[in-house]
Amino acid sequence: MSRTFVEEARRRQIVECTIDLVAAEGFAAASLSAIARRAGISKAAVLYHFANKEEVLAETVGHVLTALVAEVGGAVDAAGPDPRAMLLAYLRGFRTHLRAHRSHVRVLAEASAGGGADPADPSRSQNVASMIVAGQEAGTFRDGDPRTYAVLVNGALDGLVGEWLNDSSYDLESAGEVLDAAVLRMLEPHP
Repeated sequence: MSRTFVEEARRRQIVECTIDLVAAEGFAAASLSAIARRAGISKAAVLYHFANKEEVLAETVGHVLTALVAEVGGAVDAAGPDPRAMLLAYLRGFRTHLRAHRSHVRVLAEASAGGGADPADPSRSQNVASMIVAGQEAGTFRDGDPRTYAVLVNGALDGLVGEWLNDSSYDLESAGEVLDAAVLRMLEPHP
């Protein structure tokens, strides 16, 4: 079913208000009534646009992930075809996007903690692994299991972002530069 411009705008408003609510209070506090209050509309208006709370939360997580993937993917594509440049663009693009959208980080953290739709996307690790494979084939990166390297890269990146989320004074930019250098050292070919 196609929606009118007004219906799409209202859905976006509800999703943006849900992002703000979840970022401030967590998924547990994101009742339909709280979402409606945050949006300045009635609960019935929320239910006109979404079947239930789960649909609102799923759309909210989907919106956050789509924005993240679009920005990071654009940075990676612009850096191609050099695997080293692409991997650095991924790391930097991820941090840049999340710094600009702190409330999105909270939504993703809440979702991954089990409060809502699971944002774990196997394509994230697969995409990093494919950059590593390309680097291995070009002789830029060392041999080894690309999946394991991808898990290490994403785990370290998530760790830095989590630290920054818990302490806004944490210097994510400096920490990110350390991470970039560490990832490149980890993947350097054996002499």
